[in-house]
Amino acid sequence: MSEQKTRPVRINAIGDRLARVDAVEKVTGRATYAVEHQAPEVTDPLHVWLVQSTIAKGRVTFVDSAAALEHPGVVSVIDHTAAPRLVDTSDRELAILQDDRVGFHGQIVALVLAETPEAARQGAALVEVSYDQEPHEAELTEHNATEAPEKVNAEAATDTDEGDVDAALADAEVLLEQTYRTPYEHNNPMEPHATTAWWTHEGDRPLLSMFDSSQGVHGVAQTLAPLWGLETDQIRVRAPYVGGGFGSKGVAHAHVMAAAMAARTTEGRPVRLAVTRQQMFDLTGYRTATIQHVRLGAAADGTLSAIHHAVQEQTSAIKEFAEQTAVPARMMYAAPHRRTSHRLARLDVAVPSWMRAPGEMPGMFVHEVAMDELAEACGIDPIVLRERNEPELDPETGKPFNDRRLLDCLHRGAERFGWADRPPTPRATLDGDWWVGIGVASATYPANKMPGNTARVRSLGDGRYGVAIGGVDIGTGARTVLTQIAADALDVSTADVELELGDSSLPAATVAGGSSGTSSWGTAIAAAAQLFRADHGSDPDPGLETTASAADAAVADDKAYHSFGAVFAEARVNRWTGEIRVPRLLGVYSVGRVVNPTTARSQFLGGLVMGLSAALFEEGYRDPRFGHTVTRDLATYHVAAHADVLDVDAEWLDESDDEFTPMGSRGIGEIGIVGTSAAVANATHHATGVRVRSFPVTADAFLDV
Repeated sequence: MSEQKTRPVRINAIGDRLARVDAVEKVTGRATYAVEHQAPEVTDPLHVWLVQSTIAKGRVTFVDSAAALEHPGVVSVIDHTAAPRLVDTSDRELAILQDDRVGFHGQIVALVLAETPEAARQGAALVEVSYDQEPHEAELTEHNATEAPEKVNAEAATDTDEGDVDAALADAEVLLEQTYRTPYEHNNPMEPHATTAWWTHEGDRPLLSMFDSSQGVHGVAQTLAPLWGLETDQIRVRAPYVGGGFGSKGVAHAHVMAAAMAARTTEGRPVRLAVTRQQMFDLTGYRTATIQHVRLGAAADGTLSAIHHAVQEQTSAIKEFAEQTAVPARMMYAAPHRRTSHRLARLDVAVPSWMRAPGEMPGMFVHEVAMDELAEACGIDPIVLRERNEPELDPETGKPFNDRRLLDCLHRGAERFGWADRPPTPRATLDGDWWVGIGVASATYPANKMPGNTARVRSLGDGRYGVAIGGVDIGTGARTVLTQIAADALDVSTADVELELGDSSLPAATVAGGSSGTSSWGTAIAAAAQLFRADHGSDPDPGLETTASAADAAVADDKAYHSFGAVFAEARVNRWTGEIRVPRLLGVYSVGRVVNPTTARSQFLGGLVMGLSAALFEEGYRDPRFGHTVTRDLATYHVAAHADVLDVDAEWLDESDDEFTPMGSRGIGEIGIVGTSAAVANATHHATGVRVRSFPVTADAFLDV
């Protein structure tokens, strides 16, 4: 052993406000993103531009690339007749250019490779594609969303039916029955989806390397490998910095395959592909629109007897994806009779995918507006209604909750927001030309911890440690909080921890999604650190190493693990124009121990702002005649801007969930968006007396009041 040293006092561990460890790199521009890397292996890259279909369904009959190939700088054009062949083409989203079929408007039908991005773009514009067009269907209606999901996706495929829902609804003293609609929404992270790719060989083994803007580097490698007939270790994916994702980068989309395919044709020369903002609306996922039918039966005092939540949404004809929209209704409130279902319309459109709190966000949006309507129908306060329907056990599983503090969140938020002064009836406060109202909604999100995470701890000497795990920091602060977790477990300062992330050659890690990253990766890091100290003590020689998984820290299956929150909103609606402003927005959350208050607050505020944006602005529109998304940039797909975001605040309860993780924490990345849109919508109703059930809530709904 080396000589005993005096160790500094441990600082910036769990619970401390450690500044982001990558802040300097980001604010000085030294952080490199997917198509910015200047590593030796990616010098002199070719640039790829996508040629997309202009029909929604049919076949490509001819690709005329002559004019493109004559354009200066264009090197090649790849179409379905000459593209490299995949071993497995069952995933029709990823199996691009393998045949002449077109499954949606915007599908990749050719790739243009050029010396500059400008030449590639102009070359793509010169490619002419001829089609044999077929009739298509691209509009979600109540009549075509009739098929049950085929695959289990986050529990969406299974209908639930507890008790006798129809009888309970028939006997209810108060019956609420309404239909709500939510729109298509698009993720729009600041960094567009982008990939740099190149192929090399190790003897006879082809190797694919990538810098990819991804939420899960291991997932990308595991997805692409079987399609190419490779072992997973033949693909290396790196994502040291990612400029946001909101779920859209949680899986590999067609552009990732396009980059790999283009690079396969260049004899080792790397390629760069950056998806444009407009192309992202076609190729990188989105939140499906929904039609949600809700029936609530209750006694006169608001006690629920029955909940029926039936969801209709859409998927793509080429690949199924179903959101678990009705799942929160199964466990949110006590009701002895409960039924939920999901039905899909299989349309000739692009494949939907994950978007922040998939399912929970639109499902709770509707459920919490319905609860507000029920409170009004019963003539009781919305918070009192939730108090009267607080379950003792999880209604879905019958298990005790690990730590259900919804009422604490509601009461704390009510105290801070001045709920006691709220007029009991809508349309009671007029301030000049503005109707003023206050609304509330509950929030919930499951506490997720994914299996399959492994971390490595290595002693570097002089009391320093290298910690490695293949998770990805997508801008949430994971690099910072994992450094804190490692320092806490190793009992050192954060300055003594060198953390490696974002590389599929590092120990296995699951996706940065489902609010599971910190819980999953942090548990593995804590396990590796504890095992290292048990094996090697607190003053090890340099070069010693321990690898451990989170498998031994699995959560007991005897409880229902969830986080909860309450969102309060003030809305002002102009009596003449219908203009809506939200001067105050507050979220109070129960999420276990917060590892870093600074980054946590950023996540909560981001979720609240995103929920506000969804409530008032975000609405994708697809033209069913042609199957394309019309609102395909940030000029036509509106998101909240600085002027729309006024006083937004978040706080959390002082607690620690030591049963769920060794850090006492639960995930926080998504609960901030859940319930927020409903709170805003409920506040506009309280201000005006007008109930809006088709979202977003826009000014035209209030012009006749």
